[in-house]
Amino acid sequence: MSGSKSTAELYTGYQSKMQKIADVRNAMAVLGWDQETYLPAKGAAFRGQQLTTLSTIAHELFTEKELGDLLGQLRRHPELDAVQQKNISLSLEDYEKNKKYPAEFVAKMSQTTNECYHAWIKARKANDFRIFEPVLARMVDLKKQETDILGYEGHPYNALLNEYEKGATTTMLDTIFRDVKQALSPLLAQIEQQPPVNKDFLHLHYDRNKQWALGIDLLKQMGYDLEAGRQDISEHPFTTSFNPQDVRVTTRIDENDFGNMTWSCIHEGGHALYEQGLPAEQYGLPCGEATSLGIHESQSRLWENNVGRSLNFWQYHYPQLQQRFPENLGNVSLQDFYHAINLVKPSLIRTEADELTYHFHIMIRYEIEKGLMEGTIQTKDLREVWNHYYQQYLHVTVPDDVQGVLQDIHWSHGSFGYFPTYSLGSFYAAQFFTAAQQQVPGLDAAIIAGNYQPLLEWLRTSIHPFGRFYTSNELCKKVTGKELEFSAFLQYAKQKFMVD
Repeated sequence: MSGSKSTAELYTGYQSKMQKIADVRNAMAVLGWDQETYLPAKGAAFRGQQLTTLSTIAHELFTEKELGDLLGQLRRHPELDAVQQKNISLSLEDYEKNKKYPAEFVAKMSQTTNECYHAWIKARKANDFRIFEPVLARMVDLKKQETDILGYEGHPYNALLNEYEKGATTTMLDTIFRDVKQALSPLLAQIEQQPPVNKDFLHLHYDRNKQWALGIDLLKQMGYDLEAGRQDISEHPFTTSFNPQDVRVTTRIDENDFGNMTWSCIHEGGHALYEQGLPAEQYGLPCGEATSLGIHESQSRLWENNVGRSLNFWQYHYPQLQQRFPENLGNVSLQDFYHAINLVKPSLIRTEADELTYHFHIMIRYEIEKGLMEGTIQTKDLREVWNHYYQQYLHVTVPDDVQGVLQDIHWSHGSFGYFPTYSLGSFYAAQFFTAAQQQVPGLDAAIIAGNYQPLLEWLRTSIHPFGRFYTSNELCKKVTGKELEFSAFLQYAKQKFMVD
């Protein structure tokens, strides 16, 4: 009888059940990774069936009564250590939430996600949102149902936000994006008064294979363990983790845009370093999972922007880059290169936006998602709404659907509530990097020398090992002494772009 088992035996039983669920979910993740990298076109239908089957199995395992009873028992065992107690309380919270989902809904969501993804790919190839819209409409209906299943206070969108950034609400984000508008708009206006920057040399022909080799070298130098990961090509760069010893990244290469691959490698490398730094002994348990998507994004943004777009970083790498591409960069100075890679200018594509206008891209998606969930925006009107917002906030005219409403993969995955974590991640990154500069002696000098070990070691002790033990703001306070403040990002931006 379970009642006669010791606390250690009960906890081992819990750990075993959770790892079994993680195994099924990670088998799904492998199939998902393959779907976006190597899956033959004719395999799509059966792949959808396979993912649906596995998602149903994972849901059944995580909602079985035996697991709930076990969690209930363990919750009453005070002799568990702090990490074990946190695992139990978070698993119980996740369990009770998952119990809300009918198996039929889970299967329908998995099947619709598969259809939605392939419809998105077709629509992008045809440059026609109308191909994607009918399936997206079904996805939005399912997400609305999900808000009711989960329950929420205030706005229905809060239910979806909480899935990615625990505790985030429309009230909180409305305030943050008001700060973005009020503080970044005048900063952008000042930057526009500065002398024009030439970046034409970034759009010359950069050989695909040479770019690939550069990306692999950058990942290695950052500390990404290629014996515990690999890089491949996909439509949209992403990182996926099956466990800390198997964390994979993808990139995309445009031979006429040097920045496309370079910073996607550094960005995804930041995500991957976080996943490789999570405690392997907590595999399948909450304390072996990332804190939140906002914190995850802070790791990619810290490497991409605070490090990878800094003058310190390129003092080491630029001479090597000139040797790789002498025809394109041989006569371009480090200062000119630095200004070009940090050019602030409104643009169409979120993933290629500079780090200031980027937050207007996120704000647009936030407003659209909020409108879709409350019913003030319909999917049939998305192209027009999208194009209107881009004209209003970024003063750019959207020429077609691929550069407009079809540019992101997220909605095809059903990832509504995800986008705001990108902005939160940038704001956390600025605060974390400032703390690292204060806490790690000689950090800037190490980066100038191409040595990222001190930074990685700081991240591995300050941020990576805790999993979900802390919430985002708790972790931020532990690391920096303060909860998240937009002012840290604003100060960083003003210093970088030399605006008083």
